Amino acid sequence: MSDSIKIIAKNKKATHDYFVLEKYETGIELMGSEVKSIRAGRVNLKDSWCSIVKGEIFVNAMHISVYEQGAMWFKDPLRVRKLLMHKKEIMKLFGQVQQQGCSIIPLSVYFKGSRVKLEIGLCKGKKLYDKRDDMAKKSAKRTIERELKERFR
Repeated sequence: MSDSIKIIAKNKKATHDYFVLEKYETGIELMGSEVKSIRAGRVNLKDSWCSIVKGEIFVNAMHISVYEQGAMWFKDPLRVRKLLMHKKEIMKLFGQVQQQGCSIIPLSVYFKGSRVKLEIGLCKGKKLYDKRDDMAKKSAKRTIERELKERFR
């Protein structure tokens, strides 16, 4: 049984600002209208982060727009949402965050079958010179590809 994966949103800023050391797949606790908004692609991960409180993991500042055709009681688009992970994985992440000074950052939201999944990453912050180095490498790669394309015309 293969579940189809449909990516809804990616956090491009995360790969620019952080080195991703490990990736984890988690479920996310949502209301029905939030799932409909995600299905419509109305989710933003730009400035979101995860926190561990009392052995549970939560995603903060993940913006899911209000579903207009939904019921009268609207949920806050930026509310804190609980993530669904095994306790052992949460404790492993908590230990690494405490010891190494890493952050837990949401990387992407996607549908796996009919379920909404959130990919989170254990990340370490980049320094300014790391960002400049990455930009220089991308620029050089683009230049090489452009030159090769022109040469083989």
